Amino acid sequence: MNVTEAVRARHSCRAFTDKAVPADLVRELLETAARAPSGGNLQPWHVYVLTGEPLERLKADVAGKRANGESEDGEYVIYPPNLWEPLRTRRREAGALRYDALGVGREENGAALLEDLNFAFFGAPVGLFYALDRRVGPPQWSDMGMYMQTLMLLAVERGLATCPQEIWSVWPQTVARHTGMPNNLLLFAGMSLGHEDPASPMNAYRTERAALESFATFLES
Repeated sequence: MNVTEAVRARHSCRAFTDKAVPADLVRELLETAARAPSGGNLQPWHVYVLTGEPLERLKADVAGKRANGESEDGEYVIYPPNLWEPLRTRRREAGALRYDALGVGREENGAALLEDLNFAFFGAPVGLFYALDRRVGPPQWSDMGMYMQTLMLLAVERGLATCPQEIWSVWPQTVARHTGMPNNLLLFAGMSLGHEDPASPMNAYRTERAALESFATFLES
């Protein structure tokens, strides 16, 4: 598989099998992904890997808190308020695809069901958390994104699937208690990692991408 094939094959997997991912493979992915670019070679990423009982305890803790109506102050606002076009339409269409795959509408508690799946890592056997020092700025957040993308493409090459999950940033205190993450680190995102369930409708659709002309400007002689 070449890089182009991996880019085209990658998608946000929202249903995994329970097949385990070897620990040495997870370590290999994280180590190789560290070849991702970072300004000044700062390499600002920190990654916490949960499997087995630690992962199950975290999921149960969050599920219990959500059932009790508890919440925490999130690390950041995930989407700008009052999204404008075409961003609003893109988000709405992506959401509609997910609700259709679930067989429910947003008004039929579809949003809550999607959150349930998110906070269960969609059944994946590996949960990753990405964190950054709170003192860094937007350039280092960009570095983190490049690290995550590199890892996701490496996972595709090895027959694995992923789903990046910024929604985990709304549970920073709970994640910190389960991982030992210190207060100076900001919880940037979670990520599900494992083997895709090809039979699930949640993996049967793909979101569209905007035409090149809508985002690229060419200045040529």
